[in-house]
Amino acid sequence: MKILFDHHLPFMLAHGGFQTQIEQTKAALQNSGVEVENLCWWSDRQGGDVIHFFGAPPTKYQTFAVRKGLPIVNTVLLSETCNRSTPKILAQGVVTRFILGLPFGRSIKDQLSWRSFLSSECIIVGLEAEKRILRVVYGVPEKRIRVVPLGCEQAFFSEPRSSATGKYLISVGTVSKQKRTVELANLAIAANVPILFVGKPYDAGDPYWKQFRRLIDGKVILYQDHVFDRQEMIRLYRGAKGFVLFSTFENWSLVADEAAACGLPLLVPDQPWSRERFQERASYFSSKRAPENIRVLKQFYAESSNLALPPKPKTWEDVALRLIDIYAGIASTSR
Repeated sequence: MKILFDHHLPFMLAHGGFQTQIEQTKAALQNSGVEVENLCWWSDRQGGDVIHFFGAPPTKYQTFAVRKGLPIVNTVLLSETCNRSTPKILAQGVVTRFILGLPFGRSIKDQLSWRSFLSSECIIVGLEAEKRILRVVYGVPEKRIRVVPLGCEQAFFSEPRSSATGKYLISVGTVSKQKRTVELANLAIAANVPILFVGKPYDAGDPYWKQFRRLIDGKVILYQDHVFDRQEMIRLYRGAKGFVLFSTFENWSLVADEAAACGLPLLVPDQPWSRERFQERASYFSSKRAPENIRVLKQFYAESSNLALPPKPKTWEDVALRLIDIYAGIASTSR
């Protein structure tokens, strides 16, 4: 069985969890004996059994794949949508059905990326909250949706659990508005809680990055550029009292899983994705009001060594085994 990987966004344009997910999934599948290649857009001779597309392919992409007898498996991230309130989700479903039911505008509708959800052989999401979006908003039949949790690299499990006795909290991720890096830094300053931020901006000229850079003082706001070496990243995690994430634009945090595997307590936003992932074994920012979040941050820092540890994440090898079963089922039915 040969799987062709494809996606819509070059890594050179946007690094982060998307890149990690694709690279680690591919490596784990290959280590499990599955032949995996990146789809070569310049070749008309490349063959395969299944296309695994990360994202939502254009409608024409799917049409041509069907003609070639190549089933498509989609992995989609419904980051913002899965954390919306129930009324907003239901309203979005009404609007979506209305658009699809219009007797005109087919050429415009064909350009809507989410239309591919309705014709993919299988759509893979990481959370039940995302599965709900596919069903309620886009009308995807439940039988064509699979929930496969994301994984964590085995290296993060290899070290003994941290005793969370470091001097700082750690926050890992791209310095960006989506991650609310500046907002978290301002909370840390107000709470006098030292946080080590690890990551880099998408663009060194980004005003948001410059705003964050002005807050770095080496005392409360510590900074480390993106770390590529896994052992160095593990060392930074193990030197921290706990992990903190302030983003409101998440559906799965790979770095939170890394921190959990290293034995750190977590402080994360109180949203559907985080509650589904960590239940009561994490601490949560409980309000959008700054004074309350300052209190929560202070308390988490003070009590981190006594807090319950989050559940261990799956490994990418676990993910690969789930995907192999899905590929096999899709390939056998399409023959």
